[in-house]
Amino acid sequence: MNPVKIGIISDTHLSQPTETFKKIVDTCFHDTEIILHAGDLTDPAILTVFAGKEVHAVHGNMCSAQGCQLLPSHKEIQVGGFTIGLIHRFGNTYDFEQRLIEIFPEADCIVYGHTHRPVCHSLGGILYINPGSFTSTGSTGVGGTFAILEVGETLHGQIYQLQAKL
Repeated sequence: MNPVKIGIISDTHLSQPTETFKKIVDTCFHDTEIILHAGDLTDPAILTVFAGKEVHAVHGNMCSAQGCQLLPSHKEIQVGGFTIGLIHRFGNTYDFEQRLIEIFPEADCIVYGHTHRPVCHSLGGILYINPGSFTSTGSTGVGGTFAILEVGETLHGQIYQLQAKL
């Protein structure tokens, strides 16, 4: 069985998809079947660039009123026998990951956003992934980040960096 490839993105902070955003998304996620957006997409119109893919998204603290109404604060999905929790943020950031298990007690992987800091590591048998900010928010000229999760017999995640800021 070939692994299922999942593109993970967060903190896009765009009110509408630009042509540059569309081109970069097409490049980064061309071979993924599923997209997870971990919030702060700002406006649900951003999700239109993922046409043809299975898309799961949650709202974040910077989303429009429409985004907050249309999208849940968190959700679980099942892929290849694994449970994946998807959320933007939960409580304080100092004990963020440990507290996420309160929301997703059965999760094999928890995907979150908000901090703009990419993370991909295991803790207590759970794979935690924060793809960072896709559009980047720093002034250094460094591009944003995203993640790819491969779901096969096991879960394998990896963080990637864009070459330039959006």
